[in-house]
Amino acid sequence: MTFASKGSVLLILNPIAGRRRRGLVDGVVERVRAEGWAVDVVETEAEGDACRLAETCDANRYRVIAVAGGDGTINEVVNGLSRRSTTAPPLAIVPLGTANVLAHELGLGFSVQSVAHTMTAGRELLVRPGEASGSGAGSGPARYFSLMAGAGFDAKVVAGVTAPLKRRWGRGAYVWRSLVEARRYRPVRYAVDVDGEVHEAASVIVTRARHYAGPYVVAPEAALDEPLLHVCLFERWGWMHALRFGAALLMGALPRTSGYRVLTGRKVRVSVTDDAGEHRRQPVQIDGDNALTLPVSIGLASGSLRVLRP
Repeated sequence: MTFASKGSVLLILNPIAGRRRRGLVDGVVERVRAEGWAVDVVETEAEGDACRLAETCDANRYRVIAVAGGDGTINEVVNGLSRRSTTAPPLAIVPLGTANVLAHELGLGFSVQSVAHTMTAGRELLVRPGEASGSGAGSGPARYFSLMAGAGFDAKVVAGVTAPLKRRWGRGAYVWRSLVEARRYRPVRYAVDVDGEVHEAASVIVTRARHYAGPYVVAPEAALDEPLLHVCLFERWGWMHALRFGAALLMGALPRTSGYRVLTGRKVRVSVTDDAGEHRRQPVQIDGDNALTLPVSIGLASGSLRVLRP
């Protein structure tokens, strides 16, 4: 489906993520308005604002809800729209932030022309988000995700990257934190129950998407419009294996790396069987944000979102 008539767009902007690429945001707004669309830009001021705006905006007024931010801000909007079910307008992406995994997954270009054209004339992709519920100490309410949930090494890296550090160093903050986590590595063992069959892993990523951390592929057969979870198991323990998996990811070789495999399923539960003496919280990252605490149950949301792609 494409949009032939003009309409209104609500653009939810994370001003922190937009500092380095404000030119892209301004260019997209200018181009969309030049095509005869009205654009209302609302900046977030605190965590949760993007979710609230997406959940409460007037669907009779706005033909499209757009989000300009990184994967964390996009996740907030996905959560807000998911709570609306059938009343949610379609979602458009203006890719900012560090990784922009959803933009890569959708094949969205990073130019003003590509982003603006997708916003006003994009094809609708029906996406059924994942849903994660934690029961560990410190876990909040269930979280929807368009991309992934992870536990183990990557979740500990995400949990250790503070917002000021990420703003200052960008992707370099994750590289630095990966080295810190490798140095303090303990062979924690996780039980991963996939549709009733239990597996053991050193780390796990449950994903709806092919990509991870930007353009890098973790699940070659995954597709956003397919109602299936892809469960990526890292089955070798030790800091050297953690770094080996990371290097393989960057070189595009992770799916062919020994000790790594991908399963599919609809219901996943991840728990700790042996914390190897870490005695610390076992975090769960959701779309690149430190979100929940193990154990966690992961499935598919009952409803779907409409997401615009080129």
